[in-house]
Amino acid sequence: MYPNQFVKFEILHSEEQDHEEIIDEVAVIGPISDELATKELLNSKNNILIYHTSKDKVIVKIRKGIGLRKC
Repeated sequence: MYPNQFVKFEILHSEEQDHEEIIDEVAVIGPISDELATKELLNSKNNILIYHTSKDKVIVKIRKGIGLRKC
């Protein structure tokens, strides 16, 4: 539907395997221009993601315990 471009979507269903979240069901919100993709990704929350449709699968690496340390 949106070949070779960024899209914004909501994750409806996913499964965690080996520190990766395999996303298998999404609701597409709409296309995002290349210029706005990074800004939209940084502002996305909860189950909203920005992804490029050139990828066959949506796989998100899970990083736990990320944060700032006090020195």
